[in-house]
Amino acid sequence: MTDSQHTVRRSVSCTGIGLHSGRKVTLSLRPAAAGSGIRFRRADLDGVEIPATVDNVDRLHYATGLSRNAETVRTVEHLLAALVGLGVDNVVVDLDQPEVPIMDGSAASFVYLLHEAGLRRLSAPRRYLKVLRPVSLSRGDKRIALYPSDHFKVTYSIAFDHPLLRHMSRTLTVTEASFVDEIAPARTFGFLKEVEMLRRKGLALGGSLENAVVLGDTGILNSRLRFEDEFVRHKILDAIGDLALVGHPVIGHLVAHRGGHELHTAFAAKILDTPDAWRIVESPGLEHAPAAAVAEAPDFVTR
Repeated sequence: MTDSQHTVRRSVSCTGIGLHSGRKVTLSLRPAAAGSGIRFRRADLDGVEIPATVDNVDRLHYATGLSRNAETVRTVEHLLAALVGLGVDNVVVDLDQPEVPIMDGSAASFVYLLHEAGLRRLSAPRRYLKVLRPVSLSRGDKRIALYPSDHFKVTYSIAFDHPLLRHMSRTLTVTEASFVDEIAPARTFGFLKEVEMLRRKGLALGGSLENAVVLGDTGILNSRLRFEDEFVRHKILDAIGDLALVGHPVIGHLVAHRGGHELHTAFAAKILDTPDAWRIVESPGLEHAPAAAVAEAPDFVTR
């Protein structure tokens, strides 16, 4: 039995601040036809559209951006993760600035917005990218790979020179329920010592303790964390959003160590450049996955 594609049932909007621009942004989600995918539309530029595809990636170290014909949209990863996590295949994202609002630094606000919009089933079948053999990419000590699996599963590990982040790892089978409960609320994070450097580059101008977890030398400046391992959960959130750029929901096990947006998006491109490693199917070929599953990370991640 095949799954159907979905779009939003009705248009909804929200307003927030761009993390890097610091500007007020209004975002609207609008219904779209089957097969049209996720498309960003710059309402301030006469409706210029930028499809959320690997071909349009404009790589930025601290966020994922898209560009087409010199027009750009930045910081798309949290919204993309929410769309994929809740099963939205087709939608037009209207923006009146070149950056998606950061909201509270997680995908929770976008999940709320999508619940407010509701989903509408379309007549076309959903097409999945099912992994047949491993694909991997390494850059120095950063590694990412995709392995065959009956579900979409993510294993992520991080390691920083910080007492709270020396090593953290998590594995999660991604379903709508597990995404909403376990991943969407995890906020972006950064280091206080990097803030001035970023602002000299014109970045993080809208950043604050209201939309990011900020780490000082020995702990966090925020009042509390939402999860004990919120940092690695947010990395999973970023990876889900960046992998959305392949254009299809993925059936496979994504494994990453010390990754980031540049590695994620380069890997999404490599997947599409390795067509013998996957096939497109109209049925996921699996029973409903459990809401969450935790397992030991492969050696690839932990060593």
